[in-house]
Amino acid sequence: MIRICPSILSADFANLAAAVDLVTPQTDWLHVDVMDGHFVPNITIGAPVVKSLRAHTKLPLDCHLMITDPEKYLPDFARAGADSCSVHVELGPQYTRERIAQARDLGMAVGIVANPDTDFEQYASLLGEVDVVLLMTVFPGFGGQKFIPEVLNKMRQTRAELDFLGSGAVLQVDGGIDLTTAGAAVEAGARAFVAGNAIFGQSDPLAAAKALRNCIESALNSGGAYA
Repeated sequence: MIRICPSILSADFANLAAAVDLVTPQTDWLHVDVMDGHFVPNITIGAPVVKSLRAHTKLPLDCHLMITDPEKYLPDFARAGADSCSVHVELGPQYTRERIAQARDLGMAVGIVANPDTDFEQYASLLGEVDVVLLMTVFPGFGGQKFIPEVLNKMRQTRAELDFLGSGAVLQVDGGIDLTTAGAAVEAGARAFVAGNAIFGQSDPLAAAKALRNCIESALNSGGAYA
């Protein structure tokens, strides 16, 4: 099963509800990029926007917390209606493990996120504890960046370890995902695809989301290492 996860970071915030409605038929998870200006050099949105989205859509709200102190804000996202929250392993393995437990206690699914230069060994011990593993194929902070192909080897390592553990965690990829890069991510084992500009940056976002889904399904059906 694949999941198309449009990132609202690239949507028109003045017409966010309409933008979400437009892509809903081709959306599995709605991806919400949360940045605090500390962990990454940008500021985006927080729990109030998630609350507004929750009142508007039944889509799963998949929140990527690029923030320094997620323990302070996880309760807010849970109350706002987030279905899942993912935290960065760069904050430290024990701290991340505590956040995994905290998110579960709050009733949310939980994920971990690794930046392009974070080694597999830094998060391998956490793979059996999560629902989502998000591997960044750009450095987080801004949309519209180019896919970093060197992450594909780490993606394969992660996929192999998840399979070894018998984990049902979803391997998600974020950064520069479009019709030219999605196939490589499929071959490396990704099954959830965050796309911002490749969907909301196009003249017809719904058609773009459908084209991305077709591209991914074609790559999967052609048979890759982890098809």
